[in-house]
Amino acid sequence: MGIKHLKKLDYLLVITTVLLCLFGLVMVYSASFPIASVDFGNSRYFYIKQLNSIIIGFVLMAITAVIPYRVYGKFSPILVLISIFLLIMVLVPWFGVVRNNSQRWLQLGPLLIQPTEAVKLVMIIYFASVYAKKQTYINHFWKGVMPPLFILGTVFLLILKQPDLGTATAILIPCGFILLCSGERAIHLLLLGSIALGGVGFLALSAPYRLNRILSFRDPFADPFGDGYQLVSAYHAIASGGISGKGFGHSVEKLGYLPEAHTDFIMAVIVEELGVFGLLFIIFSYLFIMYRGVRIALKAKNSFAKLLAIGLTFQIMVQVIFNLSAVSGLLPITGVPLPFVSYGGSSLVFMLISIGILVNISWSRHSYTAKTFQPNERNGGKEYGTQHGITNDFAGAKSSLFK
Repeated sequence: MGIKHLKKLDYLLVITTVLLCLFGLVMVYSASFPIASVDFGNSRYFYIKQLNSIIIGFVLMAITAVIPYRVYGKFSPILVLISIFLLIMVLVPWFGVVRNNSQRWLQLGPLLIQPTEAVKLVMIIYFASVYAKKQTYINHFWKGVMPPLFILGTVFLLILKQPDLGTATAILIPCGFILLCSGERAIHLLLLGSIALGGVGFLALSAPYRLNRILSFRDPFADPFGDGYQLVSAYHAIASGGISGKGFGHSVEKLGYLPEAHTDFIMAVIVEELGVFGLLFIIFSYLFIMYRGVRIALKAKNSFAKLLAIGLTFQIMVQVIFNLSAVSGLLPITGVPLPFVSYGGSSLVFMLISIGILVNISWSRHSYTAKTFQPNERNGGKEYGTQHGITNDFAGAKSSLFK
């Protein structure tokens, strides 16, 4: 991509993302400086770490914005194998790091990484790549649909062992969106959706700590100093914020009352300090990102690009819904962070990489000449692009993405 194509960059998507990250950085400082001062003797401890993650994320977003998105599809099988290996390593006592009764992190020298954040992105790429190649026989259930689901099931179970049902479900749903948009038969989707819903429901009720979360979410005031404490504290923060909020830095709940104030429950602090205005800024920013992502998917020139764009977009939005619903008591607490805003290096970096890939998909339709691809005996219709141009739809037919 040359300089002449810079005018075609999706600046609105990039600017919105940057503003959310910077807003999140400021709010991470506000929400974390009390606990950072007490635990680390430095009120800017979490702020500095978040700032470093933002810098790294911005660099990687810029890099992925210029790397052709087809590259990820070609290497998706290798990326899946690496992801499964990392998920296994997390469960090995000598490598996995335990925090808050969960074993979700890997210690690599000075770096503490959460492999599930990378796995979210890898599974989106893998599903988009596989189902784009299966367009000519997508209605064959065992041949066209099931093979990638076995991989997804393996990843789901490995994450469940950490245990982290929230993240496992947050991976499952965007992959389901990709399958939905690939043109699969409605009866197959209904069957798979019923199995997935029933399985997640069973898992949610089968573990005592998950069951307690569900019961406390239904009525947190039944145990306001036990299982319902975090949600009750969030309610206090939100209710006291009112329309205009208490003012930046003036939250009371972050002073040791609200657990995870700078991570999963940062939205409660935002509403307490900035009121409805902070809430509206967050909601409209995410809605705009969703609009740009869906628009990119609709205008993409081939099935892989369409499925990848829709998967990345709904990967972000599913996490937004999980987080905001947990903070407001509409869903049980899942531990899913608020994209671009919550403290957390791994989540932030891979979210920014996702935005970079979306930007590249959008950019690519301006940078290459669209070229309709007709499958032949040599490639069997299993390719979704050519070396010198963007393809349109498989078998010369219209894409079934939004049928």
